[in-house]
Amino acid sequence: MPRLPQQPPLDGILIVNKPRGKTSHDVVETVRRLAGFRQIGHLGTLDPLATGVLVLALGRATRLARFYAGRRKRYACAVRFGFATNTYDAEGEPLSQDCAPVLDAAQLQSLADGLTGKIQQIPPAFSAKKIGGRPAHELARKQKPVSLSPIDVEVYKFSLTGIEGSVARFAVECGAGTYVRSLAHDLGKLHGTGAHLAEIERTASGEFTLDQAIPLEELAEDAKVGKLASRVIPLENLLTDLPRAAVLPIVERRIHHGAKFNISLSQVQPGVTPQAHGAPGQLDSGEWKPLHLRVFNQHGHLIAIAEPVVPRTYQPVVVLETAP
Repeated sequence: MPRLPQQPPLDGILIVNKPRGKTSHDVVETVRRLAGFRQIGHLGTLDPLATGVLVLALGRATRLARFYAGRRKRYACAVRFGFATNTYDAEGEPLSQDCAPVLDAAQLQSLADGLTGKIQQIPPAFSAKKIGGRPAHELARKQKPVSLSPIDVEVYKFSLTGIEGSVARFAVECGAGTYVRSLAHDLGKLHGTGAHLAEIERTASGEFTLDQAIPLEELAEDAKVGKLASRVIPLENLLTDLPRAAVLPIVERRIHHGAKFNISLSQVQPGVTPQAHGAPGQLDSGEWKPLHLRVFNQHGHLIAIAEPVVPRTYQPVVVLETAP
């Protein structure tokens, strides 16, 4: 494929509706070709089996990725009971014959309730978890022993939404780092028949939801007519749950040099949590995090993210160069 000419980077967030069968890296590479520049990354991977919300950071927005690391996720998934697989999903090898169980809704919800809250979870052997510096899936594919330690995760919601034969459908809301494949596998063990993840769609990643997600085909059409930029959420509209403050040019110069700066309480405006349909009511998971501040210049451009060091004194932790 011929190399596209390098284009000025777009800065912001692009929400893609990932199709089944593509890796998250495949989607990033596709958008890089469409946008004509390479400074693009994803904020949380999806397995090839999965569809739905894949959040991409473009240009200077890649520097804000750390502030999205703890966002809660929501999924709609289908769990097939009757046998487990070595990958914990439908793409793996069956580990037993299919016993085609008859499912009871009350029993399944009771078992799912037991996997809700703060739990310990063993990641799938076919995952990117590192063992001695190597991804576990590399060892698993070579049929070498894979021993992964349990990790602490939190599941906020694990609700049965329907049963179709040996397939049960669930809505899941979970914290960062949770493997829904492992939830399906563990549910099968508790049920006694084995189970694996048959389908999964991410419906929300923090404030970004499926309603906002754009199929790759539409993005390709937008790129052809020069409208790709209209799909990108600009820097100024990101992290709106954080408080914000506007500073004068003399303070802006200090910030661009990474120096501490002072602001008055009257300059700080409270953050506003987005209320997108389908988004979690609370965005972050895990432990309490120190409150950061979005800093804008007098032209309304986001120039930094800062954290307090003492009352009314802030230290920039990310400084964004002014767009050309």
